[in-house]
Amino acid sequence: MASAPATAGWLRGKVKAVPSGDSLVIMGNTKAAIPPEKTITLSSLIAPRLARRGGVDEPFAWESREFLRNLCIGKEVTFRVDYIVPSIGREFGTVFLGDKNVAYSVVSEGWAKVREQGQQKGEASPYLVELQHLEEQAKQQGVGRWTKDPGASELAVRNLPPSAIGDPSNLDAMGLLAANKGKPMQGIVEQARDGSTVRVYLLPTFQFVQVFVAGIQSPSMGRRPVSDAIPENEVAADDTSGEIAGETRPPLTSAQRLAASSASLAEVAPDPFGREAKHFTETRILNRDVRIVLEGVDKFSNLIGSVYYPDGDTAKDLALELVQNGFAKYVEWSANMMEDDAKRRLKAAELQAKKDRLRIWTNYVPPASNSKAIHDQNFTGKVVEVVSGDCIVVADDAAPFGSPLAERRVNLSSIRAPKMGNPRRDEKPAPYAREAKEFLRTRLIGNQVNVSMEYSRKVGAADGSNGAVPNPSDSRVMDFGSVFLVKSGADDNSSASTNQPGMNVAEMVVSRGFATVVRHRDFEERSNHYDALLAAESRAINSRKGIHSAKDPPVMHITDLTTASIKKSRDFLPFLQRTRRHTAVVEYVLSGHRFKLLIPKETCTIAFSFSGVRCPGREEPFSDDAIALMRRKILQRDVEIEIETVDRTGTFLGSLWESRTNMAVTLLETGLARLQSSFGSDKIPDAHLLAQAEESAKHQKLKIWENYDETKEVSNVSSAEAKQKEVLKVVVTEVLGGGKFYVQTVADQKVSAIQHQLAALNIKEAPVLGSFNPAKGDLVLAQFSIDNSWNRAMIVNGPRGGAVQSPNDKFEVFYIDYGNQEFVPYSRLRPLDPSVSAAPGLAQLCSLAYIKVPNLEDDFGLEAAEYLSECTMNNSKEFRAMIEERDTSGGKPRGQGSGTILMVTLVDVEGEFSINAAMLQEGLARLERKKRWDTRERKAALDNLEEFQEKAKKERLNIWQHGDVESDDEELAPPKKTAGR
Repeated sequence: MASAPATAGWLRGKVKAVPSGDSLVIMGNTKAAIPPEKTITLSSLIAPRLARRGGVDEPFAWESREFLRNLCIGKEVTFRVDYIVPSIGREFGTVFLGDKNVAYSVVSEGWAKVREQGQQKGEASPYLVELQHLEEQAKQQGVGRWTKDPGASELAVRNLPPSAIGDPSNLDAMGLLAANKGKPMQGIVEQARDGSTVRVYLLPTFQFVQVFVAGIQSPSMGRRPVSDAIPENEVAADDTSGEIAGETRPPLTSAQRLAASSASLAEVAPDPFGREAKHFTETRILNRDVRIVLEGVDKFSNLIGSVYYPDGDTAKDLALELVQNGFAKYVEWSANMMEDDAKRRLKAAELQAKKDRLRIWTNYVPPASNSKAIHDQNFTGKVVEVVSGDCIVVADDAAPFGSPLAERRVNLSSIRAPKMGNPRRDEKPAPYAREAKEFLRTRLIGNQVNVSMEYSRKVGAADGSNGAVPNPSDSRVMDFGSVFLVKSGADDNSSASTNQPGMNVAEMVVSRGFATVVRHRDFEERSNHYDALLAAESRAINSRKGIHSAKDPPVMHITDLTTASIKKSRDFLPFLQRTRRHTAVVEYVLSGHRFKLLIPKETCTIAFSFSGVRCPGREEPFSDDAIALMRRKILQRDVEIEIETVDRTGTFLGSLWESRTNMAVTLLETGLARLQSSFGSDKIPDAHLLAQAEESAKHQKLKIWENYDETKEVSNVSSAEAKQKEVLKVVVTEVLGGGKFYVQTVADQKVSAIQHQLAALNIKEAPVLGSFNPAKGDLVLAQFSIDNSWNRAMIVNGPRGGAVQSPNDKFEVFYIDYGNQEFVPYSRLRPLDPSVSAAPGLAQLCSLAYIKVPNLEDDFGLEAAEYLSECTMNNSKEFRAMIEERDTSGGKPRGQGSGTILMVTLVDVEGEFSINAAMLQEGLARLERKKRWDTRERKAALDNLEEFQEKAKKERLNIWQHGDVESDDEELAPPKKTAGR
C-alpha cells in the first residue's frame, strides 16, 4: 500500500460529488463564496457505466458508484493530476483519503478494472503496478464485479422505471403523492438545479423525480444560450476510455423544448446569489442520502416536498437552512402545504435574515411600521376590568390606590378577538364577542397577573386593527403586552422568578377559539410568545372551537332598561321584585353609588343605585376615589342585589352584596359616601350597619369627613341648644312632580341686577344660519313663549343632526332663573353676553322635607302637583323655606330636575301654615318612616306631621281612598334582614 503523499504537487480539497464509480468532483479549500472545482477521474481505472437515456446499467455500475460515494462524499482528500486527455477534456489523477489511495480501495473491492495504458505515453497511473496486483487478488477472491456466483451479473443491473432513463412523462405525480404524503422517503440527490430545486433517486424504486423544496424559493440560475444546450442524443462519455461524464442530464420536457425553440440565443444571467445558493445546497445534499417528505403537487404536476439531510446525529431541514442563511425567501403558496410549525419556523427565519440583511436581503429596506417595541416594562397587578376578549385593565400594584396611573389598559399582544360593537352607533357585538369577554371575565377579574409590555402601535381613532400607518392627526396609541395569570398556590415571588410566570392569557383565549392570531407584516413588533399563539390557534382550528366551528354562536337577547323609558322600567319592577335576591354582573361603574348591572336570569341590564347612600358628584372632592374603590371591589364581578323601588329617572334602588359584603357599608366606612336621611330607609336591609359605618367614618374623619366637627352635630342636646337652621324668603316659580319645585329668593340683589341687565340688552335680529350654533350646555337668551320676554336659558337638547338647518329648528331650553323648560325655535334664540351669563341661575330646586309625594306617573301624582301649584304659585305668594338638608348628589344643573336639592319645610307667610302639612292633610303625600337612629329634632318633626296624615287616612282622602297604602307597600317590599346579611 502507498503511504501518504508528500506535499509537492499535491492539492487538498473536499469531495463534493461522486458521478460514477471512478470519478469525483473535488472543490478547493478556500474561503471564496464558490471555491474552484475539479472533476478527477481515477487514473488507469474503468468502472461500470450507469444507464443513460433509454439504456440500462452495466452490471455492478450502481454498486460501484455507491461504494465510492459512501467512501468519499463530503470528506477531505489529497489529490494530484497525473495526466490530461485533451480530446475528451478529462483530468486523470490520484486521490488519497487520509493515508489510503482511493484507487486501491476501489480495485481491491472489485468495483473497477485496471486499464494498462492510454493511447499516449504517460497516460497511466504512477501506481499502475500495485493496482494490477490488487485487481488480480480481487479476481481470485471473486469480490465485486469479479463474483463467481451464477446470475450475479444479471441481478446487479437495476430495473429502472421510465423516469430514471429519460422519460418523466410516465411519472404519476398525484399517485406518488397520494401513496406517500407526509411519509419520509429515502433518496439520493443526483442534481441541484438551483438552491431550492433538486433531482432525486427515490429508493428503493429508483424513481427519478424533480422536487421543489416546499415553502421557499432560491434565486434563479438563469438560462444558458439555447445554442449551447446539450441535445438529448449527445454522448456524455468517452466510449473508448469507458469513463462517463461528471453529470447525467435529464431529458427536456415538452414545455422545455417549446421554450428552447422560441427563445432567443441571448443568455439570461443568474439572479444575485443564485450561484451561491446552488453551491450551498450542493455542498449539503448533492450525492448524499436524504429524506424526502412530499407535501403536495402544483398545477403543473411538479412535486413539492421537504428535504432533510443528516448532520452528525441530527437531521437538518434544507429549506430552513437556506432561509436562515439568506439564500431563499419564504413562499406562502407552497408553505401552505406544510405543517403549521414548519411554516412558522420558515417565516421567523426569513424575518431574522431580513433584520440581519443576509445575502439576498443585503439591500432590503423594511416597510414603514406603526409599531414600536417597549422594553423593560413589566409589572404585577390585579385585573380590574375586561374590556373585550383581547383587552383588559390591570391595577398596578406599584401605583398608589386611586392614582390615575394605577389602572393600565393592556391589549393582548398579537391576537384579535371579535369586536364588542358600540351601542351608541347601533353596532352589535360580533359573533362570539360576548363569549370571549365572559371567558376572560370569569377567569381574570380580581386575580393577580404578571404583565410584560412588548410594543405599542399607532392606530386610527376608530380602528384598532393592524394596518397601514394612520394619519398622525387622527390616531391613538395602543399598548400591547403578554399577561400571565399567576398560578393557583404560587406566590408572587416564585412566579416572577421562573421562566414561566403563569398561564399565558392570550394563549388561553386563542386555544378556546375566542380569538385569532394576527399575521404581522415583516418587522412589525409581535408577542414574544408568537409561536405558542400560532400553535394554540392551530389546535383550536383542528378542534373546531369557537369562531372556528361551523355552529352559529349562541344568541342572547338583552333588554336594555338603561335606555328605555321610565314607564318601561316601572313596568319591569314587579318582575324584579318577585325574587328576593338576584345574581347580577356589574358591567359599568357610573359613579361611586350608581352602576349598570346585567341580570342574566332576567336577560336585562338596569341602572342601579344604592338606597339612601350618596357619594360625591362628578368633579367634587373624593368622587374619583369612590369610583376607583368600586371598580376595584365590584366591577364585572358576580354580585347579589335586592330591588326596592325605581326612581323618577328609571334608576332601580336597592342593596348590593359582593361575597356577602354590603358594598354600601364599604363606601360609608371608608368615608366616601353619606347617608341620605330624606330617603325612606325603613326598607333598606342592613340599615343599622349603614348608620354605624357612617358614624365610624365621622369619628375617624375619613375622606369627606376630614373637616367634620363632632361638636356641631346635633345629638343628645336640648332643643334650645340645637343648631339654627337656615331660613329663606322665597317665591315659587315652577312646580314639578314628586313634591319638587323651583324657588327664587325674595329681595335678593342678584335678582334685580339680572333683571336690569336683561332689560338693558339690545336684542338684535335673528342670527344668520351658521353664525350662531348653540350646543348642549350653552347659556343663551331665549324668548319665553307665553309673554315673549327674553330670559337666560341653558340648551338641554338641540335639533337632530346637530347643525341648524332652518330658523324653525327646535331647541329644548331650561330657564335657569325660573326653573321651567320648553321647546323654542332657533329664531327665538340669541347669543348671551358673558357679563350676563357669569352669574349663576336664580332658580333653586327644592323638595318638601319629611314627606313622600307621588310622581306624575303615579296614582294621584298629577293631583298632588296641581294642588301644590295652587297653594304656591297664585298671586306671587311669599314663603318661608326652612332648609332641613341638602342633597348634592345631582351634581351641576343640566336641565329641569337636576342639580342640588334643598329639602325644605315650606311655610305660607300670610296664613302661617305648612305646605308639607297641607299635602299630608289632603291625602296627597305620606310621611317618611321613623328610624331608630333619627335625631330628636327629626323625630319631633315627624310626630308633629303625623296628625295631619292620620286625618287624611280617616277620611280616606286621595291616596288613602283604598285604605292604608303602606300595608300594600310592605307586601311588595322585601322582608327586613338580620344583621350581617
